[in-house]
Amino acid sequence: MVNKGGFSWKRAIGVTRVKQNISRSTGIPLTKSGRQRKVGKIATGGCCLIPALLVFIIFSIFTGLILIAIF
Repeated sequence: MVNKGGFSWKRAIGVTRVKQNISRSTGIPLTKSGRQRKVGKIATGGCCLIPALLVFIIFSIFTGLILIAIF
């Protein structure tokens, strides 16, 4: 079945364009999934979560050993 599109009042009166401009100017997505993606990228540095967690664990262990050696 072919998608024939549809009419959207929000697009017709410009709500969609205003939301896009707000998102682009602030850099914060207005959709829930967009915000979750952005937070996920910030938390993992844009890479997979497992390597980021491994780096964090190694850093924590190293810091703990240094603190134990000092005190």
